Amino acid sequence: MNMHPVRATFCAVLRRALVALGLVAVPNFVSAASPSPAEKLASTSRNAEASVAAERAHHLAELGVDGWHAAGTTGRGIKVAVLDGGFRGYKQFLGSALPAHVEAKTFRKDGNFEARDTQHGILCAEVVHTLAPDAELILANWDEDDADSFLKAVKWARDEGARIITCSIIMPRLSDGEGGGPIHAALAKALGDGKRPGDMLCFASAGNTATRHWFGQFHANAAGFHEWKTGVVDNALTPWGDDKVSVELCSKPGSRYELFVFDDSIGAELTHSPLSMTQNPAVRFEPKAGHDYRVRLKLLAGPGGAFHVMSLHSDLTEVNRPGSVAFPGDGPEVVAVGAVDHAGRLTSYSAIGQSNSAVKPDLVAPVPFLSAWRARPFAGTSAAAPQAAALAALVWSRHPDWKSPSVRSALQSSAHDLGIPGPDPETGYGLVHLPAK
Repeated sequence: MNMHPVRATFCAVLRRALVALGLVAVPNFVSAASPSPAEKLASTSRNAEASVAAERAHHLAELGVDGWHAAGTTGRGIKVAVLDGGFRGYKQFLGSALPAHVEAKTFRKDGNFEARDTQHGILCAEVVHTLAPDAELILANWDEDDADSFLKAVKWARDEGARIITCSIIMPRLSDGEGGGPIHAALAKALGDGKRPGDMLCFASAGNTATRHWFGQFHANAAGFHEWKTGVVDNALTPWGDDKVSVELCSKPGSRYELFVFDDSIGAELTHSPLSMTQNPAVRFEPKAGHDYRVRLKLLAGPGGAFHVMSLHSDLTEVNRPGSVAFPGDGPEVVAVGAVDHAGRLTSYSAIGQSNSAVKPDLVAPVPFLSAWRARPFAGTSAAAPQAAALAALVWSRHPDWKSPSVRSALQSSAHDLGIPGPDPETGYGLVHLPAK
């Protein structure tokens, strides 16, 4: 006998409710409706979002940010400038990874804010926005070979009222390798010495250069080529891919050097540094798949002395780690930030300082940092610097009357010491962490 339709509907609804509450089991002979492809996709998306949220919550707790957010300190009233080269497609991230409104300006000669096909700067800005969600962000790019355009970007940030700068691009040859030189002097002047209310704090990545850096005294063989170690005048280069390779030298004034790159696959010199580069020469070239490259160095003038060589977008064979922090992070006016893993261990690539010089890096931060829009997490010292900058924004937001040295000192004092007790050339003052109060 057929059940009345109304009663049948009521019983079905009641049964589903009891099943949902776990009071009635679904019999084996009952086919539960399978989710549609769209429902499966939505469920996967929700699970991914929940996973990102949970991971980020853990990361915020590592830095002491969660308590500050709970107390209402979110960076309000502080403006942070993100100086980078990669903002391709940034508008699509407004209101999500980025604030709903950002100010953007280019200092490139071609006037193109989105010239480079990379979103590196968006990732840096996302870190700041996640940790200091109510801080204002301004974005700027520049010609990375043009020191004047970089300094103009810094001055613009100050004119716009930024209290903090974060920069995760290294430019080794703009320094003498020891944190000095005319560009550092100009940068220090633009940032201010901390005595005036508008003076800024600048945070920079220490550099992923620990395994592609050489430092030491010039020592020539009989043919005049530098020996990277006894009897070795060729330093093999291994490009990472097809990105342009750059090999850069930095030293204190008084000596002039020339860099050479040889392509063993063609058995000839490929390129050498322009003679117009009288100080801090560099060589750049487009690598070819399957080719083998090596670097040589000669002294052109002066007595010779200590110098640094770094390779970008490639590995060097003859390397040493001490002194591998690059411009702008090597300067005393800048807070250099290295990278540790989530267990507090220094990453193999994170640049370190020298034990007989000023503390560099100043701080370290945990990486990777999970992005909400990219499957691959954001890693490297590039992800470390904006974390420290964001924590500075929170401190300054809570203490708006403080000047820059007080904010810097607060972060140093509250950092969790790692490794050797006290400030050291590997992790500086320690893992960046907000004060308890």
